Amino acid sequence: MSVYKPKNSPFYQFDFWIRGSRFHGSTGAKNEREAKAVERVEKAKARKYVEDAGKAKTSLRLDDVNERFWQEVGQHHLGSDTTDRDLARLIEYFGPDKMLTDIHDDEVTKLVAWRRGHRVTRRKKVNGQWQQDLKAPLVAPATVNRSTTEVLKKLFTRAKAWGVQFDREPDWKKHWLNEPEEHHRELQQDELARFDATVREDYRDVLDFADASGVRLNECLLKWSEVNWDTKQIVKKGKGARTVTVRITRLIRSILWPLKGHHPESVFTYIAKRTRKDKGLVKGQRYPVTYNGLKTEWKRHRARAGVSNFRFHDKRHDFAMKLLRETKNLKLVQQALNHRNIKTTMRYATVLDDEVASGIEAMQEKREESRNLSRSASKKLA
Repeated sequence: MSVYKPKNSPFYQFDFWIRGSRFHGSTGAKNEREAKAVERVEKAKARKYVEDAGKAKTSLRLDDVNERFWQEVGQHHLGSDTTDRDLARLIEYFGPDKMLTDIHDDEVTKLVAWRRGHRVTRRKKVNGQWQQDLKAPLVAPATVNRSTTEVLKKLFTRAKAWGVQFDREPDWKKHWLNEPEEHHRELQQDELARFDATVREDYRDVLDFADASGVRLNECLLKWSEVNWDTKQIVKKGKGARTVTVRITRLIRSILWPLKGHHPESVFTYIAKRTRKDKGLVKGQRYPVTYNGLKTEWKRHRARAGVSNFRFHDKRHDFAMKLLRETKNLKLVQQALNHRNIKTTMRYATVLDDEVASGIEAMQEKREESRNLSRSASKKLA
């Protein structure tokens, strides 16, 4: 009998095999009739799972889907450590045995609500030990979208490429939180001076490069193999594995050229301030700048400079706005930022408001001058 009641449980259990796969668990029912009804539902779900798994040629357990996604895609992301953390968070919430095909709208709604209750990772020392600051702000809607909803959606998209068919795939638009309009922060002259005065010297070159190129944080981690002095270009993989091209201007050349010889592979390095045997660091030796290391040093640098509300990514915005104000050429800025669609670049068009106003005023003045001449001529004829 596939439905039975164990001695130590008031509930009936189900236990059956379909095409070599075993399915078992509690029915949550205390009488046999209700238990068999639950079993029929479980068998229907099991048949669907076996069919989908056969098409995908893989297990649809969330843990197994995560692992395959990681092997095929995730580990190759520029921010692979972040991808790994985001995937682990899904396992933390759903559990490793959750079937991807069993995740529907109501469960995604609960997932989003759970993630919204998390706080920004901010640690402080309590009794000599680092602990999460319980007064840190809640994570932003944009963080929820990109670290949770978007990651889960990518698993569904990848599974469909494997051949899985979803009868009730979540309506992702319903779960996307509204994000406040992005504020494009431009660096003021006094702030630039404070940043320059408080920079850690072994991080100065990479920060200067970010200012001069407008690239994203993870795109600052250059390899010498990506630098071509002959073509005067830096070519590397950027966001979404897309090719990013940076022109080696005179300023960028002056930043990079003196760094030759510091490290055989990495362009930007830092000097270890102390020996850390657990991390293989020796005080005074040079090591490649890492994503997390640059992110951490930027936060410290910003605090030393006393500049608030200016993220590392705002360096890119600052670069774009200043370039557009100088050239008044959106197409040129699009190419400099490696935007695929000029609509993305259009967000910076507000910096041309003064030029637009001046153009309108010049047009109106000429029109009014022409009108006055016409009126004067009419009066003479009269």
